[in-house]
Amino acid sequence: MTTTTASLPLVPARRLPHHAGFWIIAVAFLTEMAFCAVPTPLYAIYQRQDGFPTIVLTVIFVAYAVGVMLSLYLAGHVSDWLGRRRVILASLLINLLAAVLFLVWTDVAGLIVARFVCGLGIGILTATATAHLSELGTASGRSAGRSALVSTFANLGGIALGPLLSALIATSSDQPLVAPYAVFAVILAVEAVVVAFVPETVERREERPAYRPQRVAVPAAGRAAFWSAAAAAFGAFAVFGTFMGLSSTFLSGVLGVHSPLLVGVAPFILFMTAAAAQMATTAVPARVQLAGAMLLAVLGLTGVAVGAVIMSLALFLIGSGGAGAGIGILFRNALTTAATAAIPERRGEALAAIFLIAYAGMTLPPLLAAAALSLWPAVAVLIGLSAFAGTLVVAAGWRMALR
Repeated sequence: MTTTTASLPLVPARRLPHHAGFWIIAVAFLTEMAFCAVPTPLYAIYQRQDGFPTIVLTVIFVAYAVGVMLSLYLAGHVSDWLGRRRVILASLLINLLAAVLFLVWTDVAGLIVARFVCGLGIGILTATATAHLSELGTASGRSAGRSALVSTFANLGGIALGPLLSALIATSSDQPLVAPYAVFAVILAVEAVVVAFVPETVERREERPAYRPQRVAVPAAGRAAFWSAAAAAFGAFAVFGTFMGLSSTFLSGVLGVHSPLLVGVAPFILFMTAAAAQMATTAVPARVQLAGAMLLAVLGLTGVAVGAVIMSLALFLIGSGGAGAGIGILFRNALTTAATAAIPERRGEALAAIFLIAYAGMTLPPLLAAAALSLWPAVAVLIGLSAFAGTLVVAAGWRMALR
């Protein structure tokens, strides 16, 4: 994926300075990632209200991952020639539409459509916002490392904050399925106005290239390393997706937890520890990172399983934190491995493939888990998921460490 940027783009009078634009985009990035996780603590309320089975709940969540994958494939690269600010504005407006859909179309079909639309917005956001932050940071004198840390926190930190904020708003309102979306709709609308004044960092081409979907290719050189990274990314997002889609089911069915606030705490811990671990280990040698990631992930997933068996909420949450830290480190190394394995001119394609495989991990495993819940007890399913995820993480991490 080729990026055409001005070395130091001029800021028209109506635009904000680059340093202000940097933080505006960071906040918008964090807000949209938080919004994508707003329904997580509310799923149990929807389920009690409408009485649909767990498999339907999972389909609602999977619709989001499908939207992300479709958007990533069709439009994940268009900011290279259309402009970063325009694409981020589009993502804000798409997610604003999703918030309105959540408010006005509350049956199962509406939830599926709203989640799918939200996924479309997130799919065009992640790579674009990451690139925009890097370019705005460079133009305002920030180091690439600092920009990357802010981008990392906005991404995973946003997903962590979404369920917690949603649960806090829901528990303080007599309309728990309305208030969280209304609050975020207002925030997204305000941010869309403000982002319009952020400097552009891509020179708009006089002649737009013929449109084509994002090419997704496995690099010929380093193919084994690439597939190790792909397996790690798939496993990481399988855990992330299962927590986002089924944490309320497991907490209520296994531990008897029905409070939206406590349901929101579990994914908050998982994603916040993932973001914190990624930022805290940037200077650690890669093999040490991978060894620590495998250990933390296995211990964390074991804690989750044991917490379910002995019905300990505290152990379940502590295990979530350990698993999040390990999986966060592993996923960052997966991206680095894929980028290194690819030849430079096809690096964007390799990373696109990694993200598509990662989001596939948000579709099939949660669906299989939901199907399994109709056949076996929730504790047995949770133990099986933990064992599967742990095995996949260790196998992928070990292969990457050897390389």
